[in-house]
Amino acid sequence: MESDQTILERLSSHDPSVSGDDNPREKAAPSDNELLDAYSEAVIRVAERVSPAVVKIDVQNASSRTLRKIRKDEPTGSGSGFLFTPDGFILTNSHVVHQADRIEVSLSDGRHFKGTLIGDDPHTDLAVIRIEGNQLVAAPMGDSRRVRVGQLVVAIGNPYGFQCTVTSGVVSALGRSLRAGSGRLIDNVIQTDAALNPGNSGGPLVDSKGEVIGVNTAVIRPAQGICFAVGVNTAKFVAAHLIKEGRISRSVLGIGAQNVPIPRRFVRFHNLPLEQGIQVVGIEKNGPAEKGGVLIGDILIAFNGHPLGGIDDLHRLLTRDQIGTSSRLTLLRRTEKILLDIRPEERL
Repeated sequence: MESDQTILERLSSHDPSVSGDDNPREKAAPSDNELLDAYSEAVIRVAERVSPAVVKIDVQNASSRTLRKIRKDEPTGSGSGFLFTPDGFILTNSHVVHQADRIEVSLSDGRHFKGTLIGDDPHTDLAVIRIEGNQLVAAPMGDSRRVRVGQLVVAIGNPYGFQCTVTSGVVSALGRSLRAGSGRLIDNVIQTDAALNPGNSGGPLVDSKGEVIGVNTAVIRPAQGICFAVGVNTAKFVAAHLIKEGRISRSVLGIGAQNVPIPRRFVRFHNLPLEQGIQVVGIEKNGPAEKGGVLIGDILIAFNGHPLGGIDDLHRLLTRDQIGTSSRLTLLRRTEKILLDIRPEERL
């Protein structure tokens, strides 16, 4: 039997049979240089795969040209986009091409094309344009439902006109909401710290496999590293409808409204789930609200049984499926709770 002294000597020498240490022959963890090389290789691989599909978009707008006294042949704005089909369909931001009189598209291989606007949707800040050309390279589309916080992402675009600029970072957060220029919220937006600047708008946000997971759309200035991209699943849905119909159909009630608090006594009396509603401040003549009996001053509290805590809640519910469909609107009129049948109409 070993003495206490012998056991102590073996422990102090880190004998694996006593200490329980891992097998010394086990492979060592990768070094920092190896990790950096792997990161670099991932970014290089993505850039080489996707950059041929990224385009620079220059637009001319008559009103901007008049206001700024720019020569007729000079562009009045620019942004990015990317080919998502080999027959020339390009995704970009609505704010890049909205109301453009002329669209010029430049590819990374030096070719230039005239772009045709197929359709744009300001409510999601997405647009589709098309070019006619041969041997066009399309970027592979991914699935934004598979995106995870912390994963590597690469952004490619044309900030300040510097074509095919590559930046990288991580997904900072998921499920953000971003207000579009139209006033509606864009849901399920991806937040990233990959550097974006003016001119990146409309370019792709790509994962480590080289698949597009988002369309870069906005930055928060003067904050650093807070940038946003519309999820690719939203982009695929919108693009399909723009190609088919040229626009996205949505329903409206024909009202002007504002968010207001509901007096606590009304909340308790009617057992309301929320303490805020939507007060009607204007009604469109012969619109759905007027036809349904809505009056100025009414406070909308539910639509088809879904509580309304604000205008954004109503916008989410007014989809194309509600067009011409009989819907139930719940509102407060003075102290009374009223149910009205209303048929939302299509936004033209």
